[in-house]
Amino acid sequence: MRIFVHIGPEARTSARLQQVMDAKRRQMAKRGVLYARSPGARNHTRLFMAVSDPQAVDALRWGRGFADPARQAALRDEVAAQLRGEVEAARPEVLILSAHQLGSALTSRSELTRLRALLAPLSEDITIVAHVDAPARMLAAQYAAQVLEGRRRGLELELGLAGATDWWQAALDSRPAAAPERGLFPETQGAVHWLDLARLQRGWEAAFGPGAVRLRSLDPATFHGAGVIDEIRAAFEIAPAIGKVAPTEPPRPPSAAWLSRCRRLNDVLLRYLAAEPAQQIPRPLWRRLLGEIKLDGAPLDPGALDAVSRRFAADIEGLLAQHPGLSRDHLRPDPATTAWQEADPGFGFRATQYLMAFRWRIAQASKEATSDPKIATQYTDISSKLPDSAQRKLAALQGSPWVPHNRLGGLDETAPQAPYSATPATATPDRGQRVILGCMKNEAPYVVEWIAYHRVIGFDDFLIYSNGCEDGTELILGRLDQLGILRHRDNNGWSGNSPQQHALDGALDEPMIRDAAWLLHSDVDEFVNIRCGNGTLDDLFAAAPDATHFALTWRLFGSGGIRELSDAPVIAQFSDCAPRYCPKPHTNWGFKTLMRGVAPYGKLSCHRPNKLHQDTENVIKWSNGSGQDMTGEVLGNGWRNSRRSIGYDLVQLNHYALRSAESFLIKRQRGRALHVDRQIGLNYWIRMDWSGARDLTIQRNLPRLRAEMARLLRDPELARLHADGMAWHRARAAELRADREFGKLFREATALSLTPEERVAWALSLDMES
Repeated sequence: MRIFVHIGPEARTSARLQQVMDAKRRQMAKRGVLYARSPGARNHTRLFMAVSDPQAVDALRWGRGFADPARQAALRDEVAAQLRGEVEAARPEVLILSAHQLGSALTSRSELTRLRALLAPLSEDITIVAHVDAPARMLAAQYAAQVLEGRRRGLELELGLAGATDWWQAALDSRPAAAPERGLFPETQGAVHWLDLARLQRGWEAAFGPGAVRLRSLDPATFHGAGVIDEIRAAFEIAPAIGKVAPTEPPRPPSAAWLSRCRRLNDVLLRYLAAEPAQQIPRPLWRRLLGEIKLDGAPLDPGALDAVSRRFAADIEGLLAQHPGLSRDHLRPDPATTAWQEADPGFGFRATQYLMAFRWRIAQASKEATSDPKIATQYTDISSKLPDSAQRKLAALQGSPWVPHNRLGGLDETAPQAPYSATPATATPDRGQRVILGCMKNEAPYVVEWIAYHRVIGFDDFLIYSNGCEDGTELILGRLDQLGILRHRDNNGWSGNSPQQHALDGALDEPMIRDAAWLLHSDVDEFVNIRCGNGTLDDLFAAAPDATHFALTWRLFGSGGIRELSDAPVIAQFSDCAPRYCPKPHTNWGFKTLMRGVAPYGKLSCHRPNKLHQDTENVIKWSNGSGQDMTGEVLGNGWRNSRRSIGYDLVQLNHYALRSAESFLIKRQRGRALHVDRQIGLNYWIRMDWSGARDLTIQRNLPRLRAEMARLLRDPELARLHADGMAWHRARAAELRADREFGKLFREATALSLTPEERVAWALSLDMES
């Protein structure tokens, strides 16, 4: 299969070609030619948005909700998958893709390489087609398009570059920094770089290979008539006829006077937004405002831009010699006229007066964009909009006590803190003193970090059960057992409703559990974050010496937009989390229990001990994460904090339930340790991918964590098993992303971008509080 990528770069020409190819899609398909639908109905804007550099947020990505790099990456996966499916269904000989933004807005080698990587699995036979005109005419048309999108500077910008040695770079250097919330987009405000057609060709051929680029020009007299069919057949090498097309009227260019008005109003609007950051002007409103000052008249005269024609005259001669599809007649510039000066805007036009008239509408649009839950943010893609049931929950949430926020006070969690001083991990003679009890399944990449971390904060021993492992988790645990770091138990023979509960019941028969001075049941995605003193158990016990049971409240940490598995420590990768005050859904304030021995209770459960023995109430004191007494709430039962008992000042339990998006796929595939009959789908991601706050406090432990991990991994066998486990997970992640069901889940999950309020509302609407 051959692929033709039509890159514009001139929008008017591209629009006409795309209009005709869209109309002739069926006829082309019968001749083995696929004009793809999946990247966009006509102009394949989704393809462009998918491959632009993540930091290069243009107006298109901003307006369609793909400014976030994670959401853009999800879009790229989706476009690649849908395009692959479309090609597999049609099995064409020729695939045509067309977006003028590919030529006019992609500026870096990395973007072109990313485009080729997306297309290469379909075919390596890729030809780049660009339709061009005389540089001055292209500049006149592009300047008009930029002004109608918000450009504030006149054509003196490009005319001032006529003497530049490197036009391309000088034009890019003229771009301001992006400020989308203030209406500033570099591609709109900067000079038109792609007029340098020779540089355009070099850049694309550097990515797609020598000779990959074909430049073509058009006869304007026939382009809007039957000649467009001939051009499509010639440009994309379609041998059979594809029918006829009705002629159309060429679009009328905007008048020079109207462009003068629009440019001046753009400047005033941008200055207004800079001075009033709370105000917003949605793009549709901006365009309406420009439309309301329209004035008819003569269009821009390309002959007034003769300096640009002369700047590129030698390049045009060289390109004519290389490309048979170019015509000297088509590229001949307009006769030179008086050098460009901005047209009179007419009738004493004053942009500031129009701003005063428009302010009320701008204020109303800003109010709607920031306060109406049905609008939420105007720059939200359809994939992140709430369903109706969640919208109703969101409306009900407003003004209630359940709105999440960060106004609980306490430690500044967003500021990096000085590292805790080193505390060597030394085994004590009484190995049952401070013990963690846990269950694992397919957790190979995370075991060493989790064990090392809890050793350096003061835990002495671990009793770990495993079942159903395919990734070598049980081999890692076995080796750590041989090294005397923990005790490993095979739990494959579990019975009942839950392998975890089977392990907890059996653990009560273990001497190290019965004799433990302190005991915690914890999972490998949970880290005890002691936020007082030197960050150790000793510091926690000193801060609340009377406590017999600490409720270690979950702080739910989201994926933070991280998609791929990494061997970096979990606590270093993830810092986005739920707000400090987040009582709904109820699992947000769930806790695990650090208990002073098991004696007062007769049963261990996932979150806490149960079956309180008679006459033991007086010896028990439950403490919340701030050291405050909460015995009355949870003495007999309960595993969640309330608004009265929430606190994190001394300790919290960092819960990394998702880790990366790829880790989530593997977790989804293997099921839960506690509830093997439940699937973990998009609902789980909605409930757990928290943001809205940032907590760096645990990262004070990184130096001593890394030191202990390095010490453990000095054992060659443990290091080998750890590396093998990581390799297994990477391979499984790649396999799952290629799977139809899991690939869809991955794309849906990474495309979501929710505020904390939206996440609460959606989770509640899913009736997840069971």
